[in-house]
Amino acid sequence: MSGLALSDPARAAPELGAVVSKAVVRAARGLGLANVALAPVLGVSEATVSRMAAGSHTLAPGSKPYELALLVVRLFRSLDALVGGDEASMRDWVASFNHGLGGVPADQVRSVTGLVNAVAYVDSARARI
Repeated sequence: MSGLALSDPARAAPELGAVVSKAVVRAARGLGLANVALAPVLGVSEATVSRMAAGSHTLAPGSKPYELALLVVRLFRSLDALVGGDEASMRDWVASFNHGLGGVPADQVRSVTGLVNAVAYVDSARARI
């Protein structure tokens, strides 16, 4: 796809939107976030998330929902690395009170600040030596 992105940026953007849309739906499932929970994280309706899951809607690259989706995917990837791919552990972490974040991550990520804080928190745990 990198060749496509260099040769035709207009065609690459919709494809990036499709990739990120699919990735955020998969990441949300891995984190245990249902459509009703993912929608406010991205700032879209539950129906939009359902259409994304069905492949009939893609996020527009550069839009706020697209940027938030990238953060959700980053959260998933960082947690995945920390727990060695154990999705049950990821779901438990997302659903449990976290003293470092001052709340339940599933609730915290509903705001942009909470999502950014959760990503930073998990990234900092990954960076420890």
